[in-house]
Amino acid sequence: MSEKTTVYLVRHAQAEGNHKRIFQGFTDAEISEIGEKQLERLAERFREIELDCIYASPLIRTMKTAMAVNRYHDLPIEVDERLKEINGGEWEGQFWSTFPEKYPEINDNWENHPERFQAIGGESMQELYERVSRAVLDIVGRNRGKRIAIVSHGCAIRNMLCFLTYNDIGKLQDVDWCDNTAINLFEFDENLKSRQLLRNC
Repeated sequence: MSEKTTVYLVRHAQAEGNHKRIFQGFTDAEISEIGEKQLERLAERFREIELDCIYASPLIRTMKTAMAVNRYHDLPIEVDERLKEINGGEWEGQFWSTFPEKYPEINDNWENHPERFQAIGGESMQELYERVSRAVLDIVGRNRGKRIAIVSHGCAIRNMLCFLTYNDIGKLQDVDWCDNTAINLFEFDENLKSRQLLRNC
């Protein structure tokens, strides 16, 4: 029987942008007070979970979350730029509440047709989808048979889930958002075909 590769997709703890309802994307926002409490619980959750490697986006909120995952494992944290959040262009640092009036068509795409979304001066959703899909397959391919934690962001993980579940960005609206510090657990076979064991846990 071939060896399975296990992947824990972990969304970062609540950051200040989440708390204040500000679009943070590439913005390097700090963890909030609630986020700090979430990290304590996440560290305890991973205490008894065996891991062989940890990958994370380089932003503060993901690195601090990866360090919590790693608290009882003492593994090197591999930084991968491809795991970063979507680049929001003009949306970066702005309040979510302003978007319907300032950017009605772009906001409608975000809410109802996310596969078409692209903020002015930012990355398209299609570009993000392709970036994180390649990252996941590459990480799994280089760590066959291992137990991997990947720490990333809300929109990035939503795209990973869409890719792993449907292999079709057109289905992105059918994929729910994950909560801060939620875990999605996947098992990959030798052909890099996946099945999901936990969702937004």
